[in-house]
Amino acid sequence: MLVIDSPTALREAVKKFKQQGKAICFTPTMGNLHQGHITLVKQGQKIAPVSVVSIFVNPMQFNNADDLKNYPKTLAADCQALEAVGVDIVFTPSSDVIYPNGLATQTYVEVPGLSDCLEGELRPGHFRGMSTIVNKLFNLVQPDYSCFGEKDFQQLAIVKQMVNDTAMPIEIIPVATVREESGLAMSSRNNKLSEIEKNKAPILAKVMNQLAVDVQNKTTRHSLLIQDAYHELEASGFDNDAIHIVDATTLQAVSSETKQVVILMAAFLGSTRLIDNKVVSICTNKDFTL
Repeated sequence: MLVIDSPTALREAVKKFKQQGKAICFTPTMGNLHQGHITLVKQGQKIAPVSVVSIFVNPMQFNNADDLKNYPKTLAADCQALEAVGVDIVFTPSSDVIYPNGLATQTYVEVPGLSDCLEGELRPGHFRGMSTIVNKLFNLVQPDYSCFGEKDFQQLAIVKQMVNDTAMPIEIIPVATVREESGLAMSSRNNKLSEIEKNKAPILAKVMNQLAVDVQNKTTRHSLLIQDAYHELEASGFDNDAIHIVDATTLQAVSSETKQVVILMAAFLGSTRLIDNKVVSICTNKDFTL
């Protein structure tokens, strides 16, 4: 496995594989890898013979300096895990390499509409930073495929739209959320949970799954279902951040044209923010979407 921190060396290594006619699947990460990341890599290996992974903690997508400073860095363990599953190239650039002139003058990429709503409202600038770094990494690696987890549903939608809008010849492969046995969606943030919190955390998915059943069965209005979900989470010790039920394609309000909705969950357990989502097929009825 090649571990490369230079864009020039990365391009040269990729070029050799392309000259051999080998397709490339690329998985961008910020490190601190868990089984969810490894699942993305393995899915990519089923699609293409060459596997490239990046590890870069992107400062542009953090709107809190302390979060950036405290983001866990486990490069040695990450590389060991990637080598164990047969990754060909790991790209580990520094911030100075990616943003040589600093962030203030860096050209950025932004996907309007999809980036401005939901998580975009809660975390201004986050998706601009994400889109910019993914675009830059795509230009460096020039992969044929790239795997993204469905757990970060809005991120996946934005990347797909960006690739489509900029005519990149890359197929984005969605990969289902990887869960622990308890049902909790795997995340690097789970490491911050105390034992007590870890035992409570699966309640988020439990509430979400019941909400999905109620939405599909049209038991009552979405707004009332969300209110009930808030109350259940609060009673279980969560601090609610946001629960949304929106069109799964547009991420906008449910309309008469909506065929699928996505339930987007975000709540704090202690100081740890957990997110999850579930897509539900519906037969739209105005009485139950307000």
